Amino acid sequence: MTAAITVNALRKTYGPLTAVDGIGFEVGAGEIFGMVGPNGAGKTTTIECLEGMRAPDSGDVRILGLDPRRDGYPLRERIGVQLQQSALPDDIKVWEALDLFASYYRKPAPWEPLLDELGIADKRDARFSKLSGGQKQRLFIALALVNDPELVFLDELTTGLDPHARRAMWNLVRAIRDRGKTVFLTTHYMEEAEQLCSRVLIIDRGKIVALDTPENLVGSLKAETRIIFTAAEPGYDPAPLRAVAGVTRVDVAGDKITVTGRGDRLVILVVNALDAQGARFRDLRTEQPSLDDVFMAMTRDEMNPEGGAK
Repeated sequence: MTAAITVNALRKTYGPLTAVDGIGFEVGAGEIFGMVGPNGAGKTTTIECLEGMRAPDSGDVRILGLDPRRDGYPLRERIGVQLQQSALPDDIKVWEALDLFASYYRKPAPWEPLLDELGIADKRDARFSKLSGGQKQRLFIALALVNDPELVFLDELTTGLDPHARRAMWNLVRAIRDRGKTVFLTTHYMEEAEQLCSRVLIIDRGKIVALDTPENLVGSLKAETRIIFTAAEPGYDPAPLRAVAGVTRVDVAGDKITVTGRGDRLVILVVNALDAQGARFRDLRTEQPSLDDVFMAMTRDEMNPEGGAK
């Protein structure tokens, strides 16, 4: 795997605070790579060091083979950056912003096709202040792509967007990857990282606590599956379910039954047991372990700083 980003022993302190504590990782060319962590975990400092906006105290960073501090000018021609907090003058028009940003590069890509690709062609002459939140985010993506970069940094891309707009952004991120770009994504939404990223890095208190595919991270948790259903008849006795292979617990709250356990065939076995009982049920659903569960298990609880990963 060709590396688009290589980080070795990166460290950054602010006085007595160690924001990034000797981390190292690689991002392969053409992948969507995610970085997640609690507030104050070191995400922003890390991404600023990668983008060349902040100098590390020690360690080595290579972006597309270049040092982001020493080779800042040639590197900026090859990367695109969408910042967590971005703004434009209220009165600037969409086309004016794209034209302005294109002028910063020696070989900009034609920006007109970006309007169609990102679904804002009808907003070409609209002023920035008149755009919705989702339209502004699309414009910021267009500005990050105006130089046809090899690597795109997307920092908290969908914060504040409604679910429809968020999923539309996910499709745009996949489309960027499908164009052969590498995407480095930071997000607070675990579902977003799980849906988009080929690998996810979890950082906490300046250290990497996990780095793997979402599937492997969830699998490593060895969390239990919950099967929840409503008994359709009063007086249902769930005792036989406790004998089903893989079941570790059965909880009853009125007519709501929650079966907890492990195993690939757990749901089938529970449903078969219900059928063998002749039990009628409705509203059956399962709750599978997710990246949210991994995140909660591996990072500190801000209300209980002694919890989380050690």
